[in-house]
Amino acid sequence: MLTAGSREIAFDCRYFLGDRPCQWHKAIGVLCPCEHYRPIGERILIIKLDAMGDVLRTTALLPALAGALPNAAIAWITRRESLALLERNPYLSDAIEYGPDALLQLQVRTFDRVINLDAGKTSAALATLANAPQKDGFVLQSRGFVEPTNAAAQRWLELGVFDDLKKQGRKTYQEWMLEILGLSGAPHRYVLELGEDERQRGRMHLERLGVDLLRPVIGLNTGAGGRWELKRWREEGYLELVERLARKHDVQFVLLGGPEERERHSRLLSRSRISLIDSGCDNPVRHFAAIVAACDVVVCGDTLAMHLALALGRRTIALFGPTSSAEIEMYELGEKIVPALDCLACYKTTCDFVPNCMDLIATDMVEAAVERQLRQLTGDRGQAVGDRPQVVGVVMSDEQAIRHQQSAASTIH
Repeated sequence: MLTAGSREIAFDCRYFLGDRPCQWHKAIGVLCPCEHYRPIGERILIIKLDAMGDVLRTTALLPALAGALPNAAIAWITRRESLALLERNPYLSDAIEYGPDALLQLQVRTFDRVINLDAGKTSAALATLANAPQKDGFVLQSRGFVEPTNAAAQRWLELGVFDDLKKQGRKTYQEWMLEILGLSGAPHRYVLELGEDERQRGRMHLERLGVDLLRPVIGLNTGAGGRWELKRWREEGYLELVERLARKHDVQFVLLGGPEERERHSRLLSRSRISLIDSGCDNPVRHFAAIVAACDVVVCGDTLAMHLALALGRRTIALFGPTSSAEIEMYELGEKIVPALDCLACYKTTCDFVPNCMDLIATDMVEAAVERQLRQLTGDRGQAVGDRPQVVGVVMSDEQAIRHQQSAASTIH
């Protein structure tokens, strides 16, 4: 505590914001020190700049970190497009946009531990720049190469540079990362906090398009963004799938995607003999997540939509070809469809093989998986389809539960 004029200020309290009142002062008018005073122990920095799906699945490590270090204040540096995924996160004290602000803060702040799980040079350089006695993952050497900081990080790096080892991998991404952190076996779960207001806007969005939320909704994420053409399942497969399912079930089909899927959705809408509902291709990521949350089953490739569906507790059928299916943790929420082919997990963006791995995913395989997941719906948490069960994503302390109610402006810089 320090005295500023006649008032004490708890600078070391985890609720201290500096540029505005803390949540407890705003809510009930208490002054420092109060009964909610919680001194910060360790200060941890996470650096994760990669694709949005990778950022989201890395949030699964936060419950394990908080369990091991309950008094830690955790800051996270990421790119602007991923900041929205960290809003309302109860485990984070700061979410910092990569850029000038992040670089300034790294020059001034001191951390007890820096975690960088990306082997890219930019992320590794940030980890090297950060002032901390312990660094987990990867740093950048002065001669310009990325170096692992421990044996577990070395093994993960080897998977990234040797195709034969990548194809042999059997652990999930979360298991690999927890090994790097020295937390093997700790409980983990995606942490994506959507407010009820956001969920309601997602439901209303679909209702305005004619979706009856009392009937099962199947979301179809048909693309894979601009980079990963080979992650996409064939359009004919989706057309066959909806026609077969519509014959047997009173279900609705919602197209999910971003700007790169606009033309694909247009073709599917014009070719399908079954009604398809296009949810739009320009939805901000949190609104897109709310639309995904309103679906009962999601069919997708290894995409951001897959990570969102799993984070939000949706039944998920994920189709795999060029990327590692073993690294995806499904959390008992669905199934992986993987063709029988020796060259899987090649991580190629395009392929000259005809048919390629995604072409070899038969409609029968996907149809059977959807059928199984539809049967699971009525058993999920003892509720029927239409009740929209919410994901039990993380176990929070009372204080963490209150923290997540803070506005995004409290944590996003």
